[in-house]
Amino acid sequence: MPISQAFFRRSNALLLAIGIAVLVVIVATSLWLTSASERYFGEVTAARAVRSATADLLSLVQDAETGQRGFLLTREEAYLEPYNIAVSKLAAQRANLDRAAAKLREIGPLLQRVTSELDQKMAELAATVEARRRGDIETAMRMVRSGTGKRLMDDLRTDLNAILTNSEAELREAIDAQLTASTRLRWTTIIGAILILAMAGAASWTIVSYTRELVAARREVETLNVGLEERVRERTDALIKANEEVQRFAYIVTHDLRAPLVNIMGFTSELEAMFKPIDTYVAAGNAASPEQKSAAEEALRVDVAEAIGFIRSSTRKMDGLINAILKISREGRRELRAESVDLAALIETAAAAVHHQASAEEGGGIEIDSQVPRVVSDRLSLDQVMGNLLDNAIKYRAPERPIKIAVRTRRERRGWVKIEIEDNGRGIAATDHERIFELFRRSGAQNTAGEGIGLAHVRTMVRNLGGDIAVRSELGKGTTFTVTLPPDLAAYRRSAEA
Repeated sequence: MPISQAFFRRSNALLLAIGIAVLVVIVATSLWLTSASERYFGEVTAARAVRSATADLLSLVQDAETGQRGFLLTREEAYLEPYNIAVSKLAAQRANLDRAAAKLREIGPLLQRVTSELDQKMAELAATVEARRRGDIETAMRMVRSGTGKRLMDDLRTDLNAILTNSEAELREAIDAQLTASTRLRWTTIIGAILILAMAGAASWTIVSYTRELVAARREVETLNVGLEERVRERTDALIKANEEVQRFAYIVTHDLRAPLVNIMGFTSELEAMFKPIDTYVAAGNAASPEQKSAAEEALRVDVAEAIGFIRSSTRKMDGLINAILKISREGRRELRAESVDLAALIETAAAAVHHQASAEEGGGIEIDSQVPRVVSDRLSLDQVMGNLLDNAIKYRAPERPIKIAVRTRRERRGWVKIEIEDNGRGIAATDHERIFELFRRSGAQNTAGEGIGLAHVRTMVRNLGGDIAVRSELGKGTTFTVTLPPDLAAYRRSAEA
């Protein structure tokens, strides 16, 4: 069924609107899930802090009791060292527990009891130590035998263990919630990306179908061009306008959909990477190493900024690639100007621009053997083709030998012009001979600047001139590009239109 212009506009406008709506939903959901994940991580951190502070406090009290008993038995001040250390650290450790527990409301009553029990226990320990120092061993032992200290220690241990149990439960719940949020974020991104790709695929299918119908209509006009010049002119104008509309739509789709996709995918990847050291640290619990803790802190403080940087750099990269596509598209639409060109002089000018790079080393240089003095073609396109190919020869030189470039022009038996640019550079693998002419594809080690559009651009320009370009190369020995062109572009275009 033919696709009408109105249907084409409505369908693609609808697809674009759906795509934008999906992107808005993805971004909103991602932000919400990210906020939830950060909240859950705060709960995980709080629970771990309570657990750690509680265990440390219990350990200090036990150390104090151990020092007290050793001193009561021996009256040696050396045995009081654990007691003295515990007393000096107790206030700071209680403050740590209070700060950590402030974020967990459920343990408030337990914490109040622990505070009272701790004060009584430390008072009991201090009283027995003081009595033993005065030499009143009977009073000290009577206080111990009364069982008050044991009861206080048992109560304190029970309440602290209850706080530990409560914080463990909070920790498990927060971890589970954090993992759930991360999973939902990942699936939201995957599903959203699939929907966007589906919208883009549907839009592409509509464009391709519509373009095919335009081509078929143009052929029909040419077939019916018998004494109907006016009708042909009208039909041609309509086709031109339709093509312009397709190009505008393609631009809109490319421009509006590229940045959100790049940002979302990059942001998701960074989030996934960020949570790995955090999950490792949380899972390790008390056994976590300083390295794991450092990695988790670095993930929180550094990786978020790196994710933002990744989004920005990826967006700039995508923008550069799309600009390259637009550059090739503009080259295909540029009106060629056929004129008489001094081919030998054009080649010498292009070679002179890079001669200093080729002859920088002893034995290097560019040799020119031109047997075709003039051609009728587009001067700008020819200049760009030669400049690109010579630049490539310099850029992909073999580091172990001076670069040598040979440029030759010949006229074939059928009158066409053949231009060969041969170098002794690093060469191209046989599997890449056709691949290098594809957009954004490059061969060999990626140790030179560029986005992989040079040879694709060259092929576009050569084909616009009615010719073609081929390559023969052997890895490690060098490369030869062969450009074949009609001798007269104007005559070639007239024969093609006839």
